[in-house]
Amino acid sequence: MRLLAESADAAARLHGLLEFTAMALGAALYRHARQRSGLPAMTAKGSFALMVGLLVGAGLGNKLVFLVERPDYWLAFWQGGQPMRLGQSLVGGLLGGLIGIELAKALTRQPASTGDLMVGPLAIGIALGRVGCFLAGLHDDTYGLPSTVPWALDLGDGLPRHPTALYEIAFVLTLAALLHRWRNRLALVPGLAFKGFLAGYLLWRLLIDGLKPVRVPYALGLSGIQWVCLLALLCYLPFVARAALRLRKTSR
Repeated sequence: MRLLAESADAAARLHGLLEFTAMALGAALYRHARQRSGLPAMTAKGSFALMVGLLVGAGLGNKLVFLVERPDYWLAFWQGGQPMRLGQSLVGGLLGGLIGIELAKALTRQPASTGDLMVGPLAIGIALGRVGCFLAGLHDDTYGLPSTVPWALDLGDGLPRHPTALYEIAFVLTLAALLHRWRNRLALVPGLAFKGFLAGYLLWRLLIDGLKPVRVPYALGLSGIQWVCLLALLCYLPFVARAALRLRKTSR
C-alpha cells in the first residue's frame, strides 16, 4: 500500500490533481459526445445559459451538502472562530447541477432533455475522482469501516477496511456500461438514461455510506449524505417512474 498518501498535505495535492483531471476529462468527453450527436457547442446561444446553470448549481450544491454532512465544521467556525473547512460533496454537485440546469432550461424555455450524453463522462469522472479518494487513504473522509472480508485493505492504520472508493469505481462503471448497452431502447425517451444513472447513484450512496464512519449522525443514525440521498430519491423517483412508463408505452 505504498501508493497511499502518507500525509494530509500529500493527500490533498494528490486528490486535488485527480479531481481536476476527472473534471477536465469529463468535460472533454461531454463536448465530444455533443459534437458527435450534432448538438451545438456549449458556448452557443441558449446552450451557454445551460452551462452557467450547471456550473453555478453544481458549485453551490457541492458546498451546501458538504455542510449538511459536516455541520461540526460550521459550528466550530461559528462558536470558536476556527478556520472554516469546506470540502467537496459529489452528491451535492450532482443534485445542484441538476437543479441549476433545470432552472436555466425553464428560464430560457428549452424543454428538451440534455442529460443522456452526460452519463458516460460522469461515470468516468466519478471513477477517476474515487481513485484519488482511495490513494488519499485515511486522509480522505470516504474510507470504509473496519472489516474482516477477504478483500479488506489496510489504509495506513493497521486495520483492514472496506475499500469503499474501489466499490464505487466498480459500481459507476458497471451502471454506465449497462445504460450504454440499453442505449437504443432508452433513447426512445430522452432523459431516461440520465434519470436512471442519477437515481441509481443516489440509491448506491444511500447504501454504501452505511459502510463508512458517520462523523455527525442524524435521525436513525444515518449521515447527512444518506438523508440527502433518501430525500432526493423520494422527490426524484416519480420522474423516473413517469419516464419509464413512457418507455413502456412507446415500446408497445
